[in-house]
Amino acid sequence: MDKETTDTIIQLVKEKKPATVEQLVNLMKEKYGIPEEKTIERVLQLQSEGKITLQRPLKPTSQNLIAHLKTEAYWYWTTLTLAAATTLIVFAVPEDAYPLVYIRYVLGSIFVLWLPGYTFIKALFPTKVPIQTSSEDLDKIERVALSIGMSIALVPIVGLLLNYTPWGIRLTPITLSLLALSTIFATAAVIREHQTEIEESA
Repeated sequence: MDKETTDTIIQLVKEKKPATVEQLVNLMKEKYGIPEEKTIERVLQLQSEGKITLQRPLKPTSQNLIAHLKTEAYWYWTTLTLAAATTLIVFAVPEDAYPLVYIRYVLGSIFVLWLPGYTFIKALFPTKVPIQTSSEDLDKIERVALSIGMSIALVPIVGLLLNYTPWGIRLTPITLSLLALSTIFATAAVIREHQTEIEESA
């Protein structure tokens, strides 16, 4: 470990008494121009050795939604890409086009049994499911189960509503309705996720 940086950190902690790592990082950057990554690395090392005690740095959060979409919301783009690809394949690949029709079946199953429920649950609970779990893996399993269950509930409701419209229950209106539903829920979810992260980091 760089002794000069270490001594500087210890001296700043004694003199300025920063409460969190984030405050210390800002002080180091302003006074000495030391990069954030280098400071955090040194601070974590010093904390593990018991030489200083500070709160852990919060996960850096982008205040800008556009930046959040570009850097952190990979699930959002994956969801939209999958939904758009499925819609395209449903309309482009005929039912008798073997073996391409199997791709249509697989993507169609995900599109109907997964995406609507997943985006809806993500919009309701952007970071964690409401039931406390003992591990992150269990949290993911619960999210999967809730997503499938909610899809099974939502898709018939969409069909029921379409039944009372001039378009009826046909392939095109159902596909476009589910695409719109998944896109709306996913967009609401990514906005809520961004707001939740900002609130948690405040």
